[in-house]
Amino acid sequence: VTSGDAEPARQRLSGFREWAIPSAKVLEVGWSSAEQQGLAANVERYRNSSVMHESVPEEFRPLKLVEGRPANFPPPTRKVWPPHESFGCRARR
Repeated sequence: VTSGDAEPARQRLSGFREWAIPSAKVLEVGWSSAEQQGLAANVERYRNSSVMHESVPEEFRPLKLVEGRPANFPPPTRKVWPPHESFGCRARR
């Protein structure tokens, strides 16, 4: 996917506010930094993250696709700690 491919989605999603549950929140779409671009960067970002801990349900973990099919995420390179009890609390406000 190129930035040109993503631009129509960014334009369409920016400013969205028609949530199923009433909210004053407005969606803002932005580009990630260069350090977060590409498969290798995202694998390195998440492989040791608490979101990969066994206590986190599979549907909430990052998904790696190869030719459109789920593929094994590389194993962590160090101990993965469980998320803090406050994990996701900002999203529930």
